[in-house]
Amino acid sequence: MVAVSRMKVCASADIGEGGPGVRFAIDRSGKPVQAFAVRFRGKVYGYVNSCRHVPIELDWNHGEFFDTSKLYLICSTHGALYEPDTGLCVGGPCRGKRLEALGLEESEGQVWLSEARSE
Repeated sequence: MVAVSRMKVCASADIGEGGPGVRFAIDRSGKPVQAFAVRFRGKVYGYVNSCRHVPIELDWNHGEFFDTSKLYLICSTHGALYEPDTGLCVGGPCRGKRLEALGLEESEGQVWLSEARSE
């Protein structure tokens, strides 16, 4: 049977348009994995915080995921550029790969992570 778990990530107001993201941890097979949420064009997006070129966290300072144009997420180590709304790498050594997307939703002034899990 598959159940959906729901976890509060943060208040919606904590994530500004093109501004710093919110980092949070998710569980993957009993181990904590870093993730993040950002706002782009009014919508919140979430990804596992790992570059697709080499598994290293993207943010250059805690929560800083956007490049200077505020149009792309950027890997601080390799300069890979990712579309914030799709996670697609459009520049750099991992071109064509995607960040691992997470199911985020906003309701009641909060950002929630919803994930399916087997029971």
